[in-house]
Formats: sequence, C-alpha cells, structure tokens
Amino acid sequence: MRRVKIVCTIGPATCHEAGIQGLLQAGMDMARLNGSHADLAWHAAAITLIRTCAPGIPILLDIPGRKIRTGTLTVEPVFEVGSTIILTTNPGDDGTRAVPVNRPDLHDHIKVGDAILADDGTLRFTVTAVRGRDLVCRAETSGTLRSAKGINVPGVAMGPQDLTPRDHAMIAFAVEHGVDFVGISFVESAAHVEAVRRLTGPSGPRILSKVENLGAMSNLSEVVRTSDAIMIDRGDLSVETNLEEVALMQKKILLAGLEHAVPVIVATEMLHSMIDNAVPTKAEVSDITNAVIDGATALMLSGETAVGRHPLAAVALMRRVADTVAESVQAGMDAAEGSTIPEAVGEAVALLCRRLPITRIVAITISGYAARMVAACRPRQGIIAVTNDPTRVRSLGLLHGTEAVLLPIVFSRTSTDHIVECLRLLWCEGRLGDDDLVLVTSVGYPRSGTRMNLIQTHAIRDLSVGLGWQR
Repeated sequence: MRRVKIVCTIGPATCHEAGIQGLLQAGMDMARLNGSHADLAWHAAAITLIRTCAPGIPILLDIPGRKIRTGTLTVEPVFEVGSTIILTTNPGDDGTRAVPVNRPDLHDHIKVGDAILADDGTLRFTVTAVRGRDLVCRAETSGTLRSAKGINVPGVAMGPQDLTPRDHAMIAFAVEHGVDFVGISFVESAAHVEAVRRLTGPSGPRILSKVENLGAMSNLSEVVRTSDAIMIDRGDLSVETNLEEVALMQKKILLAGLEHAVPVIVATEMLHSMIDNAVPTKAEVSDITNAVIDGATALMLSGETAVGRHPLAAVALMRRVADTVAESVQAGMDAAEGSTIPEAVGEAVALLCRRLPITRIVAITISGYAARMVAACRPRQGIIAVTNDPTRVRSLGLLHGTEAVLLPIVFSRTSTDHIVECLRLLWCEGRLGDDDLVLVTSVGYPRSGTRMNLIQTHAIRDLSVGLGWQR
C-alpha cells in the first residue's frame, strides 16, 4: 500500500509506451501534463497514451493561467553577468532581437530599477530602460533564457486577471478529454476557484489550486476549503514571497490541507539534481523526508520525469524514501479530535483500526467525502474507496493510502443492503479475502446534508460462508 503518492510530469523523456509503463512500475500514482508546453494536439495524444498504458491513474492537466512566461524562441539567448537582455511584449519577436513574454501589458507596470526573475528565480535581471514595449535588462546571473520559462516581478503590483481565453479553451479541453484534475495557477480566492468550477461543471475535472503567491497565503483557508486538491508551487512561491519563509509557508499549507481534509501536493525541485545525475543530493532526500513528516499527500516530479536523463531512477528513489518515512511516521500517528459527526466518525475509525485487528477499510462514497475524512486520519490499514461515479473514481486515488474502485451498483437511500453487495463484489474481484476483518464507513439513509454517519465491521469469511457467495 502506498501511503504517500507520487505525481510524475510527462514530457519528451517519458511520453511513450515504455516510458509510461516504466514510471508506473517505478511508483507513479498520478500523471501530470504541463499546459505551458506543447499544443493541445500533443496533450490529447498524451492523454490517450496514459489511458491506454495506465488506465487506473488520475491525470492532472496543469493550466498556466496568468503566469507570465517567455514565448516560443527560435534563438534562446546565452548571457553572462552584465550582459544586456531585452524582454518585450511584442509577440512578433523570437529571441533573435528580444525575448517575447506572454503578458501584453507588462511594459506598463515595470520601471527602471525593478528586478525581473526567470526560471524559478535562477536567472535574475535588473531593468535599465523601458522603451515602448521593450524592457532593457542587465543580467545579474549567467545562464540561458529558454522558451516557456516562468517570469516573476516580485514587488510589482499588476492587479488580478480574469480567466483568459486560453484558460477557457484549456478547461474545455480538459472536460472534453475527461482528465481528473485541472491545476489552476495563482489562485488567490474562493471566487477564483468557483469561477473555474462553473466551467468544469458538476461532473467535470476536480479543481487543484496552486498556492504560489502572497494572495493565496493571505486567503489560505478559503482557497483550501473550496478546492479539491492543493499544490505548493515552491518555485513561484519562493520568488513571489521571501525565499527564507518558503519552508515555513509549506508547513502552514500542509497543516491547512490536513485541517480541511484536502490533499496537498508538494512540488518543485524535489529531485532536481537527478535531471542530469543518477544520484540525488542528501539535501533533496531530506526535503522529501520533511515533506512526508509534515503531512504531504503527494510529491511531484517535474523536469526529473519530463526531460530528465534518469526519470525511472528518480521515481524509484522517491518511492523508497517516501515509503520508508511514511511507515516511520505512521507508528506515532494520533488521530485528530473531531467536532462534527463525520469528523468524530473519522476519529472513531482511526481508533477502531488501532484497537482491532482490522485489515482493510472500505469507504463507500459517491462524492468522495467519506474516503477523504478517513484518509485524513492516516490509518495504518489500506483504504478501498468505493464509488459508483465514473467521473470521480480516479481522483480518489490521490488520497493518502487509498485504492479507488468503481462498482456499477445503485447506492440505496432506504436501506444499507448495498454495503454488503459492495463487499461481495470486492471479494469476487479478489480485493478482499476470507481472512480479512473489514471496517466499513458510509452514509446510511441519507438526506440533504447527511454525511458519513455509519460504521460497520465485518469478518469476510462470515459473510462469504453465511451468504453463500460464489466467485
């Protein structure tokens, strides 16, 4: 059972049958497609490939939103400290004269002396002149400015942006192709989340909000509460805020995720050195370790699996470290106190799982709420989240220690007969055995607002023999 999940970004290094299957075997639990790169035809083909090679894993389509990026460059300028680099809002440039950026009014907000950062803050420039649509800059670091790299202008207020036409097109694409999550950049409020949810619809992709600036941190509780999942984008967060506070903000976001039972993915440079090297740094291993200790639901690999030289080794290494740390943490895990019926039921589930020889937990749920509440308590036993909603089954697989299963049966509102039927089908599929002692949680006799009010324990042998189950 995998407690902590691994998200792998699919790119040129892995976007083929052997690559997807290799990632899956190495420990991938979710596939991410970065909408900042490639066109929709490429992403459509990638989705088809993933669904063919790894049909059970959820797919995240990360939508760039209002993130400022460099354009597609024919010439990617190489520079030294003190070199002059021109950024421009003129889309006709290709890097030969100037590097285009995708925010058309950027030149209206920048003044001489402002700092501009690129590529997660690894490249730094100072603006020396503003000439029409051109920003003339002095390089403060050496390097190469490449296509589709992020641009940050810390300390410069440019005001919020509505969803762009490209956002609308990519969200419609995500709905059409049945991805499980859409990742929204620079989310700052519940209203932003709800604006996206109106576009995805009630049965469309779940909303993953990326926390990457002070706006999101200022409204953290409402952003987490209204989202289906959270990603900590440490690259933008570090350059949009203060580098020295990023680790503290990460802990705060992870705590908010646990409080609201919302999965949180920790991202950016988890194993960055393994893009080129076969062995990680000890600091990277410590980074993974601390993220798991602090309660991360999932860890994400970006360039490591998209363009890196050692994608499978990176996933396998992360899998080993995450599993080792998660098992250690589990020994001292205490369930949080609850004040509502579902929270109290979740706490009771955790207590029963410690006191009884429970082997599996079955959370029967349509919306996923029961599975989320149980997973947030971090029980030692594996969780089987059973739903009859095909639009939600893969997204439930992101939850801590959870296996999602789709069963095409009707969940009754007037009896609990469907609970035993779910157990029978799981037994028939070999997911439960006669030696299992199962704890089941669900909602019984639901009315509006009723959630997770039922706990049962079943010895599967008693049911299979007593009810005459046949495989």
